[in-house]
Amino acid sequence: MNPFDQKPADVNKFMDWKTIYPKPYDKNATNPYSKIRTILMNGTEFEQVWFLHQFYRHETNNDIRRQIALVRRQEQQQQKRIACLKPLDETILENTIGYEQLAVDLTAELAQREKNMYVKQALDFALLEDFDHLYRYADLLEMDKGILAENLVGRYTEIMPGRPTISEHRHPYDDVKRFTNYKVSDPITKLNIGIITAAEQQTMNYYMNVCGFYYNDIGRKLYQEIGLIEEQHVTLYGGLMDTTCTWLEAWLEHEYTECYLYYSCYVNETDKMLKKIYKEHFEQELAHLHLVAGLLQKYENKHRSQVITNGEFPQLLVLKPNIEYVRNVLKNTVTLTGYREEYKDVADLPEDAEFFNFQKQVNDKLGDIASHKTIHDYIKKKGTDYRFQDAPHPVPQLANRKVDNTTVGRQA
Repeated sequence: MNPFDQKPADVNKFMDWKTIYPKPYDKNATNPYSKIRTILMNGTEFEQVWFLHQFYRHETNNDIRRQIALVRRQEQQQQKRIACLKPLDETILENTIGYEQLAVDLTAELAQREKNMYVKQALDFALLEDFDHLYRYADLLEMDKGILAENLVGRYTEIMPGRPTISEHRHPYDDVKRFTNYKVSDPITKLNIGIITAAEQQTMNYYMNVCGFYYNDIGRKLYQEIGLIEEQHVTLYGGLMDTTCTWLEAWLEHEYTECYLYYSCYVNETDKMLKKIYKEHFEQELAHLHLVAGLLQKYENKHRSQVITNGEFPQLLVLKPNIEYVRNVLKNTVTLTGYREEYKDVADLPEDAEFFNFQKQVNDKLGDIASHKTIHDYIKKKGTDYRFQDAPHPVPQLANRKVDNTTVGRQA
C-alpha cells in the first residue's frame, strides 16, 4: 500500500453529530487489543491536533493557517469519535490498565523491528518502566475494587515488577537524547519515533488530568508519580525526533504516520464496527496527506519524495503478546539508568552523578513514595503482592512477593 498512489477523497467533508458519537465497545466482551488500538489512535489524533496548534501559532501565512484550521477540525472530529468508543462503565483505573498494556506491547513491538540501535535502546529502556507501571496500577485496582487486571489484559501481558518506579526518577538532563536525522533514516525508524512519542504524550496528559479525579489519596498520588515519569518518557522520545525538519515537512510526516496507523488498525481489527471507523478515518487522512504534499510543493518547492522517499508502507503494526521479549529485556537491562545522552548501569555512575542528587531530593523519604506505598499497603493487607506471571520472575531481586524492592536500578 502506497498512500501517495491512492486517489484522495474530498478534503472538505466533515462528519455530523451522529457519526461523531459512536456506539462504545463492550468492555467485557471486546478483545483487549481492540480496546488498546482505540487508545493508540486517540493518542495519535491528540498529537496531530497539538502539533497543528503549534504550527498555526508559528506560521505567518494565513492561506497556510486556513489549511491548518481545516485539517485540525477534522482531526478533532476524529479524536472525539475515537475517545467516545470508551464505554461509560469503564472506570479511569480500568482504562489505565489499557493504557499501560498498550505502552508495554506497543513499545516491545516497535523495539523488535527497530534498526537504529540508539532508538531501540531508548525503546527497551522505557519499556521496563511502563511494564512496572502496569504492575503498580494493577495492584491498586485489585486492592480498591477487587478486579483482576489479568482479565483486562486478556492474559496476553504479564503483570509483575519491572524497573521499580522509584528508580525511574532521573534528573531532567538525563532524559535528553540525540535527535535522529530523518533524511537518512529507515522509514520504520521515523514511524516508530512518531508513534511512540504520540502514545507517551497521550498517557502523560491523561495522568496529569485524571490524577485529581481519583477517589482516594493513594490513587491520586500514584497518578501524580507515574504522570511525572511519563513526562520523562515524552522528553526521551520527543528528543529523538528530527529537529531540522521544516513545519511542512514535519506535517507531512505526521499525516503519513496517521495513514500508516489507521491502515494497520483497519487490516488487523476483528471488530466490524471499529474496522469501519478505521477505514473511514484512513480515507480522511489520505486526503490530508495529499493536501499537505501539495502545500509542500507550493510553498517550499519540494516534492514529497524529498521527505518520504518511498511511500510504500513498511510492515504494518500488529499488536500482540511480547512476554518473552519483555522478560529478556528485564533480565539484561533492569539496572540501567539515563546518563545524559547515553545509558549506564547504576553501579557505573560516578558518585557525583545528577541521578543520585535528584533521587535524594525527591525520594529521600520512602514512605512518601506512592509507587512503593501502594505495594506496601497491598502486601500488608493480603500477605503478598498481586501479580500475573507465566514463570518465575527473570530478575531474582524482584522475585520476592512479600517485599517491594526499592534498590534495583537505584543503588549500586
